[in-house]
Amino acid sequence: MRALILGFAAAAAIAANSLAAEPALTKFTVDGIEREALIFLPPTTNKAPVIFAFHGHGGNMRFAAAGMAFQNSWPEAIVVYPQGLPTPGIVLDREGKKPGWQREAGQEGDRDLKFVDAMLKTLREKYSIDENRVYATGFSNGGLFSYLLLSQRPDVFAAFAPGGAVLLPQVSLTKARPVLHYGGRSDQLAKFDKQQATIEKIRQFNGCAEQGESCGANCTLYPSSKATPVETFIHPLGHMYPPAVTPVIVNFFKQHPRTS
Repeated sequence: MRALILGFAAAAAIAANSLAAEPALTKFTVDGIEREALIFLPPTTNKAPVIFAFHGHGGNMRFAAAGMAFQNSWPEAIVVYPQGLPTPGIVLDREGKKPGWQREAGQEGDRDLKFVDAMLKTLREKYSIDENRVYATGFSNGGLFSYLLLSQRPDVFAAFAPGGAVLLPQVSLTKARPVLHYGGRSDQLAKFDKQQATIEKIRQFNGCAEQGESCGANCTLYPSSKATPVETFIHPLGHMYPPAVTPVIVNFFKQHPRTS
């Protein structure tokens, strides 16, 4: 466990010292409300993969960009860190004073699903993107929203990587897509037994093998008869984003472009 903690610290230090070029702060208007996102652009004009990375409840796009740092692990990709709006939490911040994301279809007027649609429209208009390599990931409330995108936008995204979150009962699985779930065994907010239940539900829905195989430290792969595998990255710590998972997510995304 100590080695893992040191690994997280080293990864965080690398991320802090090797950030990519300054991102573009981009504004969008969705249903009359101004929204923002930080967008890191690749150095080439070739068709680029796209990663949407969603912060947790109470977080923000700049903190997510520094902590997740997908722009460093996949500099050829367009990496988008959207900013959430004040949203009531499930356990904490029930008054909704802190930024976050909708958790189910219809909540908050589907403002965040519409935000994703608007961001994609702008990316298609302004940049050259690879439509078969558009991905979504998020931590905590951002992970809940990533699971909602899996439910509501499965034909837009090639693969998903939610973490520190669960598949809520009101969020239904609609189409099998490759999923990497990451989480901590000591998580006191997204209880680990509920995360395990989420992994099991997706594993069965995706037609994955019952027995997993190692794909590296803390990593287990469940191959799928539908070519929609489930992968897990399970660390021993609590409700936190482990920087060591960033290159694991990138590798998973690179292996799974959309094929249907």
